[in-house]
Amino acid sequence: MRLSKVLLVLVIALWLALVAFGNITDYGSNLVFVQHVLAMDTIIPAARIHYRAVHAPVLQHVAYLLIILAEAVAAIFCWIGVCRMWLSRQAPTTAFQRAKRSAVFGLSLAVMLWLGGFMAIGGEWFGMWMSAQWNGLASAFRFVTVSLLALVYLGQRDDEIGD
Repeated sequence: MRLSKVLLVLVIALWLALVAFGNITDYGSNLVFVQHVLAMDTIIPAARIHYRAVHAPVLQHVAYLLIILAEAVAAIFCWIGVCRMWLSRQAPTTAFQRAKRSAVFGLSLAVMLWLGGFMAIGGEWFGMWMSAQWNGLASAFRFVTVSLLALVYLGQRDDEIGD
């Protein structure tokens, strides 16, 4: 069970790292996504929430940089968790539980980013759900689901080695 938890966090750390890497190395592609969501230029024209739009390029870049930062920090904490869990895989239960803390933080940050940032703020405040072209709710839901399931699995107590 411990090894499966290490491997699960490892593949999520890889996933998060690749997302952050992609956003850094192909900055412009997803910046366009963030710009359209914040500008609210593709939501239903009759919607009464257009006053919430953010058109300032500086603020759009800041929002995107915060997203990338959150992705990278979540990935880093998951990688730290992988290393600590790996090193503690033969240790007593309390040590292995402590070793999970970094991974729990990284996964929690991922949930906050995609549930709070994309689904709540992007989806509801900026009306991303109303856009046929710039709707990232399905991807956000996938990230939230994987991260939450990993948190639940990771949070289960582990038996002592040899029991």
